[in-house]
Amino acid sequence: MQLSVFGIIIWRFSTSFVYFYIFFVLLSIAVVLYILNDNRMNPAYKLAWITPILLVPIFGGFFYLTIGKTSTNRRFRNKLLFIDKRTRQELHQDEQITKELQRKSPNAARQAAYLTKYAHFPTCKNTSGKYLSPGENFFSQLKQELENANHYIFLEFFIIEGGQMWGDILEILRRKALEGVDVRLIYDDVGCLNTLPYKYDQTMEHMGIHCRIFNPFRPVLSSSLNNRDHRKIVIVDGHTAFTGGINLADEYINQYEKHGHWKDAGIMIKGDAVWNFTIMFLTMWNFLNSTEDDYEKYRPHIHHPESFHEDGFFTPYCDSPIDGEPVGEQVYLNAISRAQKYIYIETPYLIMDNETVTALRLAAKSGVDVRIITPGVADKWYVHTMTRAYYPLLIESGVHIYEYTPGFIHSKVVAVDDEIGIVGTINLDYRSLYLHFECAVWMYKTQAVLDAKQDFLDTLNLCRKITLEDCRAVKWPVRFMRMIMRVFSPLM
Repeated sequence: MQLSVFGIIIWRFSTSFVYFYIFFVLLSIAVVLYILNDNRMNPAYKLAWITPILLVPIFGGFFYLTIGKTSTNRRFRNKLLFIDKRTRQELHQDEQITKELQRKSPNAARQAAYLTKYAHFPTCKNTSGKYLSPGENFFSQLKQELENANHYIFLEFFIIEGGQMWGDILEILRRKALEGVDVRLIYDDVGCLNTLPYKYDQTMEHMGIHCRIFNPFRPVLSSSLNNRDHRKIVIVDGHTAFTGGINLADEYINQYEKHGHWKDAGIMIKGDAVWNFTIMFLTMWNFLNSTEDDYEKYRPHIHHPESFHEDGFFTPYCDSPIDGEPVGEQVYLNAISRAQKYIYIETPYLIMDNETVTALRLAAKSGVDVRIITPGVADKWYVHTMTRAYYPLLIESGVHIYEYTPGFIHSKVVAVDDEIGIVGTINLDYRSLYLHFECAVWMYKTQAVLDAKQDFLDTLNLCRKITLEDCRAVKWPVRFMRMIMRVFSPLM
C-alpha cells in the first residue's frame, strides 16, 4: 500500500516529475554519503546498498531510509539500553576464575576477556554442559527438565509452531502453571507470523502462561522489521538452561520431513553460568513488560543449594544490534584466528564478510585443518546459492567443504583444538551477525566440546566433499548468478 501511494503521487504530479526526480536523486546522494561515512557499518553491507541506490536513485535512497538501516528506532534502542545498563549491575566477573583461566591458557583467557569487556557476560565455573544433537535428543532432555521444574520456567524462541513438539511442551507448561510454577514465554512475531494464530499471547495468558511478543509485526515499511529475536533460551528454576539452533516446531525433531533429515544441535548447562541466561531473559522480559524484577530471586543456588558438578569454563553470552559491537562475529573470529590444530564448523548458511573469509583462508593456509559442513538440501534456494558462491575461494585456500547429503544442517556449532567450543543460535550470515538478537555459549576444556567434535566427525560420514572440480563444473549462467548475488548477500 505504501508503494502504491508513492506511485500514485508520482503519477498525479507527473507534470512536476522532474522536481520529484531531482529531490529523490539528491536524497539518494545524501544517503550514499551517509552510508560511506558510517564507521559502524560493515563494508559489505555498504556495498550491497550503495549499488542499488546508484542504479535506481529515485527509489534507492527512499528504500534505504525505510528498510535498510541496521539500527532500531531511538525510543526502542534507548529503552533497551537503559534496561541493559541496569542488568549489567548483576553481572560480575570472578577474578579468581580469570586468573585460573589465564594460568591454564592465555589464549582462552583473551577470548573470555573480550566477552567480559564487550558483551559484559562473565566466565563461570561450577557448571557442566551436555551437548545435544540431533533435535530429538534436545527435545527429550528438555521435556525431562521441564517436568522437574518447581518454581519457574522461562522460554524465549524465534519460531513456535503447533505439532507434536510444541504440543508436548505446552501440555507440560500448562500443568506447571496450574501447579503454581511461574511460566513465562517470549516469541518473535515475524518468526511466528505463519505458524501461530493472531493474538496467541492471549491464548497463553488464559492457560496461566505469561506471554509477551517481541517487536510485533506491523504492515509498514520500517527498518525495525530487520531486528528480530532469534534467540532460543529455556531456563528452569535458575540452575538449568538450554540454547542452540532448535526452535519449537516439528521439523526440528524430524517429526516430518521438510528439507530431508534435519540435523540440529543444542546444549544444556547446569550451574553458575545459567545466571547469564537468566539475565538475558529478564532483560528482554522487562523491556517488553515495562517492569523490573527482583533479580536476586532467580540466582542459580536459590533453588539448588547443593554444589554443581564442575566441568571446565562456560560463558553464555548474547549479541544485540543496538550496542554497536558485533559480538557474535568477533567471538567466531577470535576462535578461528587463535586455532592451532583444527577448526570444525557446522552452519546452515555461509554468507560471510571479508573479515571472516580472510580469517578462514589464513587459518587453512597456515596449516590448520579447517572443515565446514553446510546443508545438502536447501531451505531457501537463493541463500544456498550464495552459500555455494563462497566455496571456490575457500577451497582454493585449503578449506574443506562438505554438504550434508541426507538433508538440512541447522546447527550453529564451532569446535577448535579439543579446547574451545561455541554452540548457539548465531548463523554465519549478515542478518544473524548484525541485525538479530542472538545468544550462544562459549566453552573451554569441557566434555561438551569433545562431544561436539565427535558429532562433527560422525556427521562427515554422511556428507559429500565439495572439490574445486565440482565448483568449476557449475554451468556459467549459475556461476554468473552467484557472482551477482554475492554483491547483495548482506541483504539476505
